[in-house]
Amino acid sequence: MPDIAIFLTYLEGGGVERVLVNLIRGFVQQGLSIDLVLVKAKGPFLSLIPPEVRIIDLGVNRLVLSIPGLVNYLRENKPKALLSAMQDINLVALWARRLAGVSTRIVVSVHNTISQESQNSTQLKRRIAPYLARWFYPWADAVVTVSQGAAEDFQRLGLSSEYLKVIYNPVVTPELFQKALEPIEHPWLKTGSPPVILAVGRLEAQKDFPTLIKAFAEVRQHRPAKLMILGEGQDRPALEALVQELDLELDVALPGFVDNPYAYMARAAVFVLSSLFEGLPTVLIEAMAVGAPVVSTDCKSGPAEILEQGKYGKLVPVGDIKGIAEAMISTLEEPQEPSLLKQKAGEFSLEKAVSQYLEVLQIG
Repeated sequence: MPDIAIFLTYLEGGGVERVLVNLIRGFVQQGLSIDLVLVKAKGPFLSLIPPEVRIIDLGVNRLVLSIPGLVNYLRENKPKALLSAMQDINLVALWARRLAGVSTRIVVSVHNTISQESQNSTQLKRRIAPYLARWFYPWADAVVTVSQGAAEDFQRLGLSSEYLKVIYNPVVTPELFQKALEPIEHPWLKTGSPPVILAVGRLEAQKDFPTLIKAFAEVRQHRPAKLMILGEGQDRPALEALVQELDLELDVALPGFVDNPYAYMARAAVFVLSSLFEGLPTVLIEAMAVGAPVVSTDCKSGPAEILEQGKYGKLVPVGDIKGIAEAMISTLEEPQEPSLLKQKAGEFSLEKAVSQYLEVLQIG
């Protein structure tokens, strides 16, 4: 009987998956037996899973097709607790537990503000997500949100506060600091080169990289600088077209997904989060942890909590091209003190999150 099962689709290179990988490592360090149940065992983060973890590959290509396999897994293995993350995955976990008829404790975690995700999506399943959450999340033993703002959003949807537990993401780990010291060969990051403004995230609408690129175009009218956006996604062609349209091909790079973004963060002059909405933006905390000055949209939710209403980095309105440009320029000229940023990021430690998750999972 495993102590904890973690249920995900697969381990692609996103912020939520990185959070779960960190949690898994923390659980293993506590001597717990962990199963990682994947709809399909693939993705760049698979190599980061400790060898002590048993990987259960349900071997299907669509999440909904994983329900029979997850039901069988629960019946045969009866883990003490199961933790899932993200809306569709959470619903499948809840349905599977009910169908399996087991006593496994189910904790679902929510990494976005669900109402904002619904309002900013054209997909029907995202539009109706608040209603599905209202109907099915009460089946869970607990719902974890990653920020106070996301918890308040849930309460506005009508979910009782007795189900809710706020646990900040386990972002700051010893490995993060080790990786930040690794060398990078990129010519833009050599000493004496123009300052690099960095962003990290999937190339998709939520991250609003078009606004960032347009804001960077204004920065370039005032001073030399480079913009680098790490990540991959469906919006790449549109972003590349925008870069070309603004005649920024020599100053904007889209290198794709990288295994170690921390080394880039540690060498960035400014880190920028331009998102339309978030739950708790992991990359913002990671950048602060390695001392990178930060600029963020004041999106729902997370940045204002992390930056304490602007104390640790400039907050600008969502979609404000001029505001982001001015914030980047002023931060390049007067960056925040790295030691203060690192101290603040320490509040999002792996040890603290592991302890809180074990409490809500009722393990130990």
